[in-house]
Amino acid sequence: MKRIAITLFITLVLSPSTAFSQTRGRSTRTKPPTTTPAQRVSQVRTQGATRVADQIKHLTRFTYLLGGVASGIAAVDEAVRRNEASPAIVQRNQQSKTTVRTSIQGFRETLDKLEIDFRATPELQPYYIKLAGVAAGAAAAEEQAAANQFDRAGRTLLDVVGRLADVLVIMRQ
Repeated sequence: MKRIAITLFITLVLSPSTAFSQTRGRSTRTKPPTTTPAQRVSQVRTQGATRVADQIKHLTRFTYLLGGVASGIAAVDEAVRRNEASPAIVQRNQQSKTTVRTSIQGFRETLDKLEIDFRATPELQPYYIKLAGVAAGAAAAEEQAAANQFDRAGRTLLDVVGRLADVLVIMRQ
């Protein structure tokens, strides 16, 4: 009987403690991180530099591949002039030319957008002066490719890569 009384007493003491316990879960309200103007400028500049670096990577890879494609196109064009190329090879050559032209057009459009974004973003405007004209360089390469001057278009794209690299150097300072 004494054990039952002690058990009832402990049960009675412990049961109200659960009744008064917290019924609502704690919520920790985290404030969104506030960024200072200096942090925002740094963040936007880093994002801009990343976009420029990505264009450098894509353009250099493309110009590397263009070298082999351009020499292949020139060889097939020479074979066509001598009437030594089969229709299938001529068709593949035309597809290669179209692919190169389309790719250069895509680069020009991307560089146009990059220039517009740099001009429209206050944090990136100081770098726009050096960036301005890269889309025009890509447009010149596009015109050269349209005239079947693929080697020359590749050299023009290398000039564009150089200008983009100059922008990265300035952004680093």
